[in-house]
Amino acid sequence: MGLHKHGVLSAKARSYLTMRTNGKWEKGAVSAPSAKPHNNPRDQPAATSRSSPTTSEATPAGATMAGTVPKLAAPRPAAAPLPSQSLRSAALAFAPSARRFRVSISGRARSPVIAMASGKEGNGAATKRTTLHDLYDLQGQSPWYDNLCRPVTDLLPYIANGVRGVTSNPTIFEKAISSSNAYDDQFKQLISAGKDAESAYWELVIKDIQDACKLFEPIYDETDGADGYVSVEVSPRLANETQGTVEAAKWLHKVVNRPNVYIKIPATAECVPSIQEVIANGISVNVTLIFSVARYEAVIDAYIAGLESSGLSDLSRVTSVASFFVSRVDSLIDKNLEKIGTPEALALRGKAAVAQAKLANQLYLKKFSGPRWEALVKKGAKKQRLLWASTSVKNPAYSDTLYVDPLIGPDTVSTMPDQALSAFLDHGTVARTIDANVSEAEGIYSALEKLGISWEEVGKQLEHEGVTSFKKSFDSLLTSLTEKGNALKTAANL
Repeated sequence: MGLHKHGVLSAKARSYLTMRTNGKWEKGAVSAPSAKPHNNPRDQPAATSRSSPTTSEATPAGATMAGTVPKLAAPRPAAAPLPSQSLRSAALAFAPSARRFRVSISGRARSPVIAMASGKEGNGAATKRTTLHDLYDLQGQSPWYDNLCRPVTDLLPYIANGVRGVTSNPTIFEKAISSSNAYDDQFKQLISAGKDAESAYWELVIKDIQDACKLFEPIYDETDGADGYVSVEVSPRLANETQGTVEAAKWLHKVVNRPNVYIKIPATAECVPSIQEVIANGISVNVTLIFSVARYEAVIDAYIAGLESSGLSDLSRVTSVASFFVSRVDSLIDKNLEKIGTPEALALRGKAAVAQAKLANQLYLKKFSGPRWEALVKKGAKKQRLLWASTSVKNPAYSDTLYVDPLIGPDTVSTMPDQALSAFLDHGTVARTIDANVSEAEGIYSALEKLGISWEEVGKQLEHEGVTSFKKSFDSLLTSLTEKGNALKTAANL
C-alpha cells in the first residue's frame, strides 16, 4: 500500500488500514456521523474534534522533447485497465453500510452524500469514524491522498477511511514505476508493440489514472461532481509553453476519458493563459505550483475568465482547484531568516507558509463574491477551491501536522502525502482554523517584507525549483524506461 511504501505509518494509523483477506474490515472500517443532517460548516462555531483516529506536489504531463504531443490511437493501454464495473463495484463494496444526509458544498446544499453508518458490519466488527471523516463532515474540507501506484485497488482502504481524491505528479510516477515490477508486463507489451519510452510512459500513467478515477467515481457521483477527482499533469517540459500546454491538456482529457479527472497545469506565467483556454474548452483543471498570493490571483482571474468565455449554458461540470504550496515556502524563507540572524528574524521561522496561505484564503473569499461571480453562479459555476499542497513537514523541529491543522475550513482541499496523512490520522485536530488569527498572519507577512524578504522573489524561486524538479523526475524516468526498453529489444533479438 502507498502509505507503507514511501512513508512510515504510526501503529494507530496502520491499524485502521487493516482488512481481512475476504475484503471485510478487521479494524477501523468507517462509521458516520449521526444520520441527522448537519449544518453548513460556514455557519458552525469552530468545533474541535480530536478523534482517536480510526483510521504536492506537482508537475505537468504530455509532450515529446520537440514539444509535440504523442499520439495514442485511443485511451486503451496495451495492458487493459481493470474492468470499470468491477473497480466501481469494489469501491462500493468496500464501504460499510450507508446513510444519507445533506452537506453544503460552496455554500449551497448539494445532493445527498453517502456517509458511513455507525454500528456493526457483516463481519461483526464495530465501525469507527476517522479524523478524515470529521474533517469533511464537520468542517467541509476534503482530504485527498498525494500518491498513486499499482495496484490502484490499494486505495480502497484509504477511500473507506475518508480519502476523497488523489493527486499525482511526475515524481510520484517516477517512484512508482521505477521501484515496482507491477508495471513490467504492460511495459513489455508496449515495447513489443513498437512504442517508444515516452509513449509507453503515458500509457502506463493513463491506465493508473483511469483505474483510480473509477474507484473515486462513486464519490464524484454522490457529490454531484464536487469531489472524487484524480489529477494527472501535463508534461513538465511544457511548463513554459502556452499553446503546447493547451494541446497537451486537451489530449490528456480525451484519452483518459473520465468525468472525474483533473488535468494539472502549472501556474507559470506562460501557462496562466493556458488555464483560461483549457477551462473555456470545458475541461476541469488542477492548477499546480502556486507559491505566491499574486500568482494565485492571476490563476483565479484565468478561471473566471475561462468560464465567461466558454459559451456553455451549464457550467456545473467545469470545476477547478488551485494548488497552493505550503511547506516549501517555509523551507526557503527559513533559510533566509537564518542568514539574517536577528532575534526578530529567527522568531518568524516556521510561520511564513501558514500566514501566506491564510491570506490566500482571504483573497479567495473576496474574488468569489460580487456581481461578476454571481452571474456565473446562475449558470451553475462552482468556486475554484483552494487545495493545500506540499503539506508534509520538512523540518523535524516542527509539528508534523503544521501544514494541515492550521488550514482547515469549508470549501477547501488538503492533499496529504504519506507522512502528513499518517500524522493527521493519528493525532490531527479537526477545527475551523483557516480564518482564525488573520490579523496575525497579515502582521507576519508584513514583518517578513520589512526584513527584506521579497514574496515575489520567493514565489519565482520556488516555481523555478518546482518545475526543474519535475522535469528532472520526468527525464530520469524516461531515460530509465529507454534503457529498459533497449534491453528488452536486445533480449528479444538474441
